Amino acid sequence: MEPNKVQPEGGLNVTLTIRLLMHGKEVGSIIGKKGETVKKMREESGARINISEGNCPERIVTITGPTDAIFKAFAMIAYKFEEDIINSMSNSPATSKPPVTLRLVVPASQCGSLIGKGGSKIKEMRESTGAQVQVAGDMLPNSTERAVTISGTPEAIIQCVKQICVVMLESPPKGATIPYRPKPASTPVIFSGGQAYTIQGQYAIPHPDQLTKLHQLAMQQTPFTPLGQTTPAFPGTLLPLHYLVCTSWLDASPPASTHELTIPNDLIGCIIGRQGTKINEIRQMSGAQIKIANAMEGLSERQITITGTPANISLAQYLINAR
Repeated sequence: MEPNKVQPEGGLNVTLTIRLLMHGKEVGSIIGKKGETVKKMREESGARINISEGNCPERIVTITGPTDAIFKAFAMIAYKFEEDIINSMSNSPATSKPPVTLRLVVPASQCGSLIGKGGSKIKEMRESTGAQVQVAGDMLPNSTERAVTISGTPEAIIQCVKQICVVMLESPPKGATIPYRPKPASTPVIFSGGQAYTIQGQYAIPHPDQLTKLHQLAMQQTPFTPLGQTTPAFPGTLLPLHYLVCTSWLDASPPASTHELTIPNDLIGCIIGRQGTKINEIRQMSGAQIKIANAMEGLSERQITITGTPANISLAQYLINAR
């Protein structure tokens, strides 16, 4: 296949990957009963359609293939969503039909080209296709990608996607792209007897993750054995929630201590985050007090002081290193 060979319909016959962000309900609609809908879409469009795994409220749907295959897949998705809207309207008194909406995930370095100088490109796309196009101002969490929302009739959406594909091919992403990965559905975690439990309904289920290991490590560092260690915490054990809540207060709190670490100036922004969002998140998750010293002239590093229990400090350190 010759790259960038212009097709009679004005499309570019090259292989491309487009990522979509969908809610669980939308993903269910695309997959269909026993996976029949997505199988049909793959066969009829010729595009590869992959759906990210995991118990997440949001999922990433990746569509890869020659541009004509991608457009066919998009058309099938847009018409499926329209069908869902029509079906849901038959049960409601609403008279005006809401538009079909798709969310693309686009590297931030390409968003400038999509918007154009003074918003000229995005305005041209809206006017020529009749679709509404919005580029998110902020990047998606822990990534260098932005959400681009397209809404309108299926026909308008397909025309709009074609134009977006042309722009993306003409302006490839600059530098490395950190892809957006949706976070799993967050469930509350309770510590008891050195074991973390996630709450599901009326039961607490042992949660063998990094938090547990850090909590256990912190407990080993304390000069005494917490009373809560008597809690029966065998792997796979389901504990009634009221029992766990009653016993978790027995975990004696170790005395607070302080830990200091230094971070290079060029990395401090990653830890603080936009308007302090990341550092506040770390403070909340770890339960530790975290102070960042002001930048000193002539020094290439900043000092971070963490105060709290050994468990709080261990978790704060882990989260800072992960950033």
